[in-house]
Amino acid sequence: MTAPRHRRAGEADLATLVRLRDDAARWMLSRGITGQWSPGELGEDHFRRVMDHGEVWIAECAGRVAGAWELWWDDEAAWGPQPPVAGYVHRLMVDRGAEPGTGRLLLAAAEHRVTEAGRTRLRLDCLTTNTALTSSYERAGYRAVGRKDGKPQPGGPPKSFTLMEKVLVETEPPALVPS
Repeated sequence: MTAPRHRRAGEADLATLVRLRDDAARWMLSRGITGQWSPGELGEDHFRRVMDHGEVWIAECAGRVAGAWELWWDDEAAWGPQPPVAGYVHRLMVDRGAEPGTGRLLLAAAEHRVTEAGRTRLRLDCLTTNTALTSSYERAGYRAVGRKDGKPQPGGPPKSFTLMEKVLVETEPPALVPS
C-alpha cells in the first residue's frame, strides 16, 4: 500500500471535502447504515468554519485525493469541558477508489498530529447504532469510554454517540509489580 501524503486543506479544497462527505454518506446508505450521515447535510460553509477553528486535513496518494478528516482541539458538545490532553477526530472520510486500509492510515496520521501537538489522546465518536464502525475503531486500538445522548448535529437532528478514546502516550510510568 502506498502511504498517502497529508496536507492542511484550504479554500480550494472545499468542493472536494463536500464531495468526499457526500460520497461517504451515499456509501453508508447503500450498505444499510442509516442515521450516521446523509448526502447534502454539510456544505462548504461547514468545512470553512472548521478550518477557522480547527484543522482539516487532506490525504493524497499518487496525485489524487484518498481521503480527509477534521481535527478539533476541544469538543464540549460531546465530551463536556476537558483538560487539553486530547485531539478530536471528526468526519474521517475515505475516497471509495482508495486502496483498502486507507482509513487506518488517515487515523494514524491524525494520531501523529495529536502527539506532535503535545497531546496524549485521540478521541472520536460514532453513532451508537453503527456497530461496524465501532468495531473498526476497536481494532485500531480505541475503546469505548462513554456515551453522549442528544448530541447536536450540523445540518440534522441530535443523535446518540459512543465516545471512544485511544491513549497515544502514557503520561505515567506503569506500576512495578514486586517479584
